[in-house]
Amino acid sequence: MIKVMQMNTDHLKNITLQQMEALICVAEEGSFSLAAKKMHLTQPALTKNIRNAEDYLSAHLVNRSNSGITLTPEGKIIYDYARRMIKLREEAKEKINAFGANTGGHIYIGASTIPSTYILPRMLSALRVHHPDITMYIKTADSEDVMNMVLAGEVEMGIIGKCPSNKKLEAQELWKDRLILAVPKKHKWSKTKSLAMKELFAEPFIVREKGSATRDFMENYLKEEKSVNLSQFNICAELGSSEAVKEAIIAGLGVSIISIHAVERELAQGLLMEIPIQGCLMERNFYLTYKKQTDLRAFHKTFINFLK
Repeated sequence: MIKVMQMNTDHLKNITLQQMEALICVAEEGSFSLAAKKMHLTQPALTKNIRNAEDYLSAHLVNRSNSGITLTPEGKIIYDYARRMIKLREEAKEKINAFGANTGGHIYIGASTIPSTYILPRMLSALRVHHPDITMYIKTADSEDVMNMVLAGEVEMGIIGKCPSNKKLEAQELWKDRLILAVPKKHKWSKTKSLAMKELFAEPFIVREKGSATRDFMENYLKEEKSVNLSQFNICAELGSSEAVKEAIIAGLGVSIISIHAVERELAQGLLMEIPIQGCLMERNFYLTYKKQTDLRAFHKTFINFLK
């Protein structure tokens, strides 16, 4: 009486890719020793892979005889599907490698007013010349909001006017900025070579909104370097953007301390004047920030290197 082994298909899930590769090699090489050599295994290790697969299935997969190696009907079924699965694995590997080599992609950035309005547009124009496959999406907000957007995952990176203190964020210095006292061209100080800090206190003064990195930096600098508080100024307006502050200065509403990047064009055109404040040099950095666990891909690194 011939005992027929019934294949246990419930255990198919236990067969490993290495066992499938072993079966493929044995079938194609027609020899356990040649198959072991191709797979860089010892012959006992390769034989164990085949036997483990047969044990899982409760079925013979390979016929061993003096005339050579052949596959059983069950072995042929497993061989056919194993070939497809190995092929799919190779296709996945190729796609992942191709994706990693891809220099293009979409980058979502949050940026404070000065970078988003006066620096990034020119830089992105230059970036597009060299890397047209990188597309940028930029949200403008004050520095505090940008940091929160990065932490919440609303954007991948932030460009802000102060170094983030949150330990979850990475920070890299990008560019320098200088804050200057800007006045309209017909202001009484327009021909003044420099003035003392106390002369500013009585003049109508325009400030940015709370949360603005420009305002925070100015306040901290004045307090730490000059022992001056913002409350000592004659504040006539608090505005939500550097562009609004600049237009208010031109209109004659008051004077303000503002980023040089925001007023470069107006200074060159003579619409505004820079008046040095004696003993004051307000310089800061802009920072690139992102979460420390961020997986930077090739196009992210290309963009960061371009910014620097």
